[in-house]
Amino acid sequence: MIIHDNDDKIDILSLSKDELFAEITAMGEKRFRAGQIYDWLHKKNVSDFSQMTNLSAQLKDKLREKFCLKSLFIVKRLESKVDNTVKYLYRLSDGNHIESVVMEYNYGNTICVSTQVGCKMGCRFCASTIAGFKRSLLPSEILQQIYIAQKDSGRKISGVVLMGIGEPLDNYDNVVQFLKLLSDPDGFGMSLRHVSLSTCGIVPKIYELAELELGLTLSISLHAPDNESRSAIMPVNDKYSVEELMKACRHYFKKTGRRISFEYALINGHNDTREDAAKLAALLGDFVCHVNIIPVNKIKERNYTSDRKAAQRFAAILGEMGINATVRRTLGADIEAACGQLRREYEGMAD
Repeated sequence: MIIHDNDDKIDILSLSKDELFAEITAMGEKRFRAGQIYDWLHKKNVSDFSQMTNLSAQLKDKLREKFCLKSLFIVKRLESKVDNTVKYLYRLSDGNHIESVVMEYNYGNTICVSTQVGCKMGCRFCASTIAGFKRSLLPSEILQQIYIAQKDSGRKISGVVLMGIGEPLDNYDNVVQFLKLLSDPDGFGMSLRHVSLSTCGIVPKIYELAELELGLTLSISLHAPDNESRSAIMPVNDKYSVEELMKACRHYFKKTGRRISFEYALINGHNDTREDAAKLAALLGDFVCHVNIIPVNKIKERNYTSDRKAAQRFAAILGEMGINATVRRTLGADIEAACGQLRREYEGMAD
């Protein structure tokens, strides 16, 4: 995937290994030089060509002429005193801002990354969509969230969730390239079995993703058990109904063999009754799946609320109905680690 910046330079960190090798050998350099450069980019995570100390000054000058090496800048860093969650606000090279969150678990550290600046999907309860959509992130910009957070925090990142700002399947090509770079054994080398991709349900892209058989976990932002209640909070349902979404999910499981996770943001007075639980159980009864019940984070522009006790009650009801359901652990509560809040507050102050 050859991506150029405004100066017509190639975004080198977004190139696959084969693409980089082709570009470097086309410059008249030996293949082993391309391997050295790839190593500097994806294992040593340098932020400037000058840091590639085993390359000649002449080659580094040639790299600067042909390529750009995009980087993110940490604008704000918040660390929870409760559970060690670290939240980052990054500034991109064009002045836009995104967020990522590093979460500490018993089994390792997982990072939640953004895939877009803002979001088009318009989910009523989500802070990320309020500030509007600006653009999609490049593969390099998604990768850099991991590389910079790992270097800054000193924590080895062992898992990735694409659940930050943006809809990953609305940025399909860049996200797929990111996943291939992330899992390259000669690069970061993460197994995609440690990656979860969350989507609100862009049905055609679910079918495309299934054909790649990448081995990642698909997480569906369902949030309601029927078309009427889902369309009221998720405009995407007007385009792709619950029935179409479930059909795509069945295909994904059949093609990949990977259990699907369904996210259900519990909203008082909207989707939290025993009747709602019964509808959800009927909808998911034939799935090999897991349901994550999520207490809704309060945002000042919306009146949607719920709490952990209500989420636990709802999960218990689903359990009685034979559905595997748990309440998502709340992390970073003292630093407002919910997606999109830090970006909105910072850009609101800047305005």
